[in-house]
Amino acid sequence: MMRIAVIGQSVFGLEVYKELRKEGHTIVGVFTIPNKDGKADPLGMEAEKDGVTVFKFPRWRLKGKGIPEVVEAYKATGAELNVMPFCSQFIPMEVIDHPAHGSIIYHPSLLPRHRGASAINWTLIHGDKKGGFTVFWADDGLDTGPILLQRECDVEPDDTVNTIYKRFLFPEGVKGTVDAVRLIAAGNAPKIVQPEEGATYEGIQKKDNAKIDWNQSAQALHNWIRGNDKVPGAWAEVDGQKVTFYGSSLVDSGVTAIGQPLEIPGTSRPGLVTKAGLVLFGNDGKTLLVKNLQFEDGKMIAAARYFSSGSSASVELTEEEKAFAEQMRGVWKSILTNVAAIEESTDFFKSGAGSMDVVRLVEEVKLRASGCQLQNEDVYMNTTFQDFIQMCVRKLRGEDGEEELVVDYVEKNINNMTIRMPHQLFINGEFVDAEGGKTYKTINPTDGTAICDVSFAQASDVDRAVAAAKEAFEEGEWGKINPRDRGRLLYKLADLMEEHQEELATIESMDSGAVYTLALKTHVGMSIQTFRYFAGWCDKIQGCTIPINQARPNRNLTFTKKEPIGVCAIVIPWNYPLMMLAWKTAACLAAGNTVVLKPAQVTPLTAVKFAELAARAGFPKGVINILPGSGALVGQRLSDHPDVRKLGFTGSTEIGKHIMKSCAVSNVKKVSLELGGKSPLIIFSDCDMDKAVRMGMSSVFFNKGENCIAAGRLFVEENIHDQYVKRVVEEVKKMKIGDPLDRSTDHGPQNHKAHLDKLVEYCQTGVREGATLVCGGKQVARPGFFFEPTIFTDVQDHMFIAIEESFGPVMILSKFKSGDVDEVLRRANATEYGLASGVFTRDISKALYVSEKLNAGTVFVNTYNKTDVAAPFGGFKQSGFGKDLGQEALNEYLKTKAVTIEY
Repeated sequence: MMRIAVIGQSVFGLEVYKELRKEGHTIVGVFTIPNKDGKADPLGMEAEKDGVTVFKFPRWRLKGKGIPEVVEAYKATGAELNVMPFCSQFIPMEVIDHPAHGSIIYHPSLLPRHRGASAINWTLIHGDKKGGFTVFWADDGLDTGPILLQRECDVEPDDTVNTIYKRFLFPEGVKGTVDAVRLIAAGNAPKIVQPEEGATYEGIQKKDNAKIDWNQSAQALHNWIRGNDKVPGAWAEVDGQKVTFYGSSLVDSGVTAIGQPLEIPGTSRPGLVTKAGLVLFGNDGKTLLVKNLQFEDGKMIAAARYFSSGSSASVELTEEEKAFAEQMRGVWKSILTNVAAIEESTDFFKSGAGSMDVVRLVEEVKLRASGCQLQNEDVYMNTTFQDFIQMCVRKLRGEDGEEELVVDYVEKNINNMTIRMPHQLFINGEFVDAEGGKTYKTINPTDGTAICDVSFAQASDVDRAVAAAKEAFEEGEWGKINPRDRGRLLYKLADLMEEHQEELATIESMDSGAVYTLALKTHVGMSIQTFRYFAGWCDKIQGCTIPINQARPNRNLTFTKKEPIGVCAIVIPWNYPLMMLAWKTAACLAAGNTVVLKPAQVTPLTAVKFAELAARAGFPKGVINILPGSGALVGQRLSDHPDVRKLGFTGSTEIGKHIMKSCAVSNVKKVSLELGGKSPLIIFSDCDMDKAVRMGMSSVFFNKGENCIAAGRLFVEENIHDQYVKRVVEEVKKMKIGDPLDRSTDHGPQNHKAHLDKLVEYCQTGVREGATLVCGGKQVARPGFFFEPTIFTDVQDHMFIAIEESFGPVMILSKFKSGDVDEVLRRANATEYGLASGVFTRDISKALYVSEKLNAGTVFVNTYNKTDVAAPFGGFKQSGFGKDLGQEALNEYLKTKAVTIEY
C-alpha cells in the first residue's frame, strides 16, 4: 500500500478518493480548490469528514514558479504518488516529480487525440466513433506524458457530453484510475510514449465560440450541437436574440416534416417547428431534430412550443381580453408587492414569486376566466407578464392545443432490438427531474453494471404528484369521464402495452433479472391481461337497493353507491415490477381513482415506461404519477400524506406493519397489504409423482424463487421422501443458469446484490442449524448476482429456515409420518404467514379436507402458481389483508355510500 496525495476536485475526484481508501492506501493529503460562494468542493468535504488533511490553495504557481510555502506544505505530506483525477489548477513540476512514483492524471479522451480541457466536447464535435479515457504520467507538456492505461467505448449517435460522461467516462474512469494505481503498487505500470501521429489539441469550449455555423452538413450540425450539450451550449441568433439548442438527434430525411417555418439567419432553408421539435436542415439537405431551446433570460422551452412561448409575434387582444389583462396586472401587483409597476417584461419568479404564489395565480385566473384552465406548469413555462397573458388568451380562444409528450430516453441496442427507456419522474403528465436533479443508478443484475441514471424523488416531488392526482380527481376531466370511456382508455393502454411487449419484457429482464421468456409470458403478458380484465369492469360497478322498515304512511327508497376513494398511493416490490403495478393500478383506475405509484428502488424502469404508454393512451394529466425513489422517503411521505386516502402495498411484513401504523396516525387511510409468506406444500404418497416433481420445482424455483407465493416449505410423506428428493435433485442439475435474455436459460440472476448476500447468509444459517444441504447454497462464480438453486433436507420445525422466508431459489424439505394428515396440517399451519399453500394427492376427499383446513388465502390442489386475473389473490394472518385481482380487488379501491330517500 502507498502514501498518496490526491490533487483535484469534483464528484469524480471524490469517488476516486473513496475507492483508493477502500483499497487500503493512506491518503496523506487532499489538495483541492478553495470554497466557492461559501461551499466546499465535494472531494474536500468528504476528506475532512474522514480526518484527512485538506489543503485549499488558490494557486500553486506565481509567474510560472512554484509558491515556496505551497510546495513545502505539499512535500511535508511525504506522498509516494500523486493521483490527479480531475485537476483544474496548474501544478508545478517540482510537485509533479517529487514523489517516488511520480504523478498520474486522468484525461477523458484517447490520447494523443483531443489534448486540452474540452476533450469530451471535441470527441463529439469531430464525430469520433470511439471515445474513452487515458490515465497518463504527468510531464511538463500539456497532456503529453507517457500513457499508463486506456479504456475505450463506442460513441452513440445521439450521445451528448452528459450522456457519454455518465454512461462511461465517469464510472469506468473511476475504476480505471484505481486500476492504474494498482499497477503502480504492483510494479507493473507501463510508460508508453505518446505517438505524435494523430495528436490533436483543441482549445476550451466557451459560450463565445460555441456559435453554430449553419453552412455544414446535418451530421456536422448535429455533432456541434451535441458536442456543446449541456455546456457551454451551442447557440445561434433567432428573432434577434441568442437561442441555445439542446437535445439534437439525426432524423430520417425521407420523412416529410410538417410544421411552422422558422427563419434562422445563415441556414440553407428555414427550420420547421413541429410537434416533435425543431427540424433543422444541413447544407446537404439532410435533417436533424432539436428538442429544447433556451433563451437569453434563462427560460427553457420544448422546441415544439416555440410559437406558443411568447417569443413570436404577440396575439392582438380584443377589448374584453385587454380588460382581463388589466385585471391580471392587478393580481400580479398584489403578489409582487416589491415591484413598482408590472411591465410587459416583468418576470414572475425573478421578481420574487414562489411556488405558493403560482397556486394563487392559477386560482385567481379561474375566478376571472372560468374558460381558462391553467396548470401550475403553464406559469413556469410563461414567466413574463406578456407571455403569461398571451398564453391565457390562447387558452380562452381554444387555440392552445395538446402538448407533445417530451421524453428524454435512454436508448440501448439489446436483445436484437432498440429499447427506449424514460428515466425521469412522471408527474402531472410530464417527465421531470427530481428536485435538485437528484439521481441514482439502477443496476443490471446479470453483470452488476449500471443501466442508467434514474431520477430520485424527494418529499417535495411526492407533494407535487399528490397535488396533481388530487386536482385530476376533484377538478379534472377524469372525475367527469363516464365509466365506459374510462374502460376504453384502459383497453387502449393494454393494446399499447401489447404493441410494446417485447420492449417491456427486455427492460424487465435487464432491470430485474427475470428470464426473458418468463418476462414476456408472465411479467408482461399477465399485466396486459389484468388491464383488459379491469377495463371490462368499469361500467359494471354498481350498488344495490335495500328494503328498509317504512314508518307509515311514508315510503322510502334506500340504495347504495360504489364510489372511487380519491388519490391512491401504490407501493410495489421488485420481484414482478410491471405485474405488481398492473395488479393494483388496473383495479384502482377502473374504480375511477387517481394514483401515485412508487416502484421498487432497484427496478424502476418498466414503471416509467408504463407512464409513457399511459400518456400516449390519452390518460389525462395527473391521473397516473410514477415516483422512483427510496421507500424511507417516498413510501413514508405517501403513508403520511393527508391527501392520500388509500394505500396499497406489496412487500415485507415488517414494512407493512410500519405503513399500517403511519396510515392510521396520519389520516386513517384505507390500507391493503400483501406481505410475506412461508407457503406450505404437502405432498402425499398417493400423488402423481411426475406432476408433483414438476410442480414442486416450479413452486420453489419459478422466477428464481423471487415469488411471493413460492412454496417456502415442502412436507413430503416419509415413504416417498427419498425418491422425491432424488427426483428434484436430478431436475435441479438440468437447470441452465445464465443470461436471462438467452432463450435457453432456466435460471437468471437474483434481483440485486443485497438480496443475493441475504440468500448466502440464509443457507449458511441452515447448515449451522444442522439441516442437510443437498446441493447449491452459494453464489455462482461468474459476474452478476447469480445464486445456485438449493435443496435442504432434514429440516426440523424449530430451525430458522423452516420458519423464515428465503424469497429465493431454496427448497426446504421435511418428512411427515405416513397417513398422519392432521399432524402435517398442524405443522403446515404453524406459521404466522398465510399467503398460499398447496397439496398433491389423487384422493379427492383428502384434497378437499386439506384445502379446507389450510389457513391460507390461496390453496393449490395438484398444481401450483396458477393465478388468474379473475381469481382474488391475498393472504391471511401476517401475510396481510385485502385482495388483488378479481372482482374483489375493485372493493379495495371503492367506498360504499348508502342513500335513503323519503317520497
